[in-house]
Amino acid sequence: MALDPEDWMAVRDGQFYCVPADTYVDPMTPVDRAVITHGHADHARKGHGRVWATPETVDIMRTRYYISEETEATKLRYHERHDLGGGVTLWFASAGHILGSAQAVFEYQGQRIVAAGDFKRHPDPTCEPFEVVPCDVFITEATFALPVFQHPPLEAEVEKLLRTMATLPDATIILGVYALGKCQRVMKTLRLAGYDKPFYLHGALRRLTELYENYGQDFGEWRMVSDFPRSDKDRYRNHIVLCPPAQVNDRWSRRFADPIPAAASGWMQIRARARQKRVELGMVCSDHADWNDLIRTCKETEAGMVWITHGRVEALEYALRQEGIPAKGLHLIGMEEEAGD
Repeated sequence: MALDPEDWMAVRDGQFYCVPADTYVDPMTPVDRAVITHGHADHARKGHGRVWATPETVDIMRTRYYISEETEATKLRYHERHDLGGGVTLWFASAGHILGSAQAVFEYQGQRIVAAGDFKRHPDPTCEPFEVVPCDVFITEATFALPVFQHPPLEAEVEKLLRTMATLPDATIILGVYALGKCQRVMKTLRLAGYDKPFYLHGALRRLTELYENYGQDFGEWRMVSDFPRSDKDRYRNHIVLCPPAQVNDRWSRRFADPIPAAASGWMQIRARARQKRVELGMVCSDHADWNDLIRTCKETEAGMVWITHGRVEALEYALRQEGIPAKGLHLIGMEEEAGD
């Protein structure tokens, strides 16, 4: 009798649970044993007794204080196989989402289930590209699972930003970015496009940018806004200031001369979202797969079943079934569609 994947990979208390290994995947509450796909807060939390993750993800979790001295952390490089217990083998494949992001590959009694976590297919110079892993069950997100979401190349969005700076040389671009992944990807892409001025960073972006540099990334010269007096407004003209999205229109941004509020997000494709965030310059920049890449990826894995965790679940489920791929939505707790968007 064929093994039913749901006999060994199940949803328990709203969280993914590998039954024979007694291990959760990206749990939102403290557990004894947890496999972590990447360092964003809707996948990595503190309080676990033992975690398995890539070296980069473990370091990110330590930087964000998600791993204490009491937590036992096992670092697994991509494709390094590990006996998780109960007859389950675990290994990681790149997810292309952020530094160290991984698809968790579980193998048990001849079956393979891939928990992709968050992933993208667009090129990113700050992390390893996504790897297609053939499997029996593919577990995917659906953050941007609507046909309207067709993410343009980030290089084209960067060129738009640079053209704005050339047109308005006295302005200061206040660019909202997530501290983990988005900040570093935008900085690196701007450098590759020829931007050679110093970046100015909000304090919340410092530690993770330094961590990326420790892994070999070169962002050129960057400075902390806090290193300069508030009265020194003119130094920022025709420069890019990076900060968390919440600070773009906050009191903090008043220190800059002629500020242009901007945001790097996949949601900038929707004009209503830009207006809601009071953004004048929207840069479409997502670290998630868009509509076409979600469907393409599910096909390329040749999975006999696709499980969908969060986002536009119904839309993706319907589209996959139209393609002849069995799919079903799951009900997980704690997944936030805008985390690391």
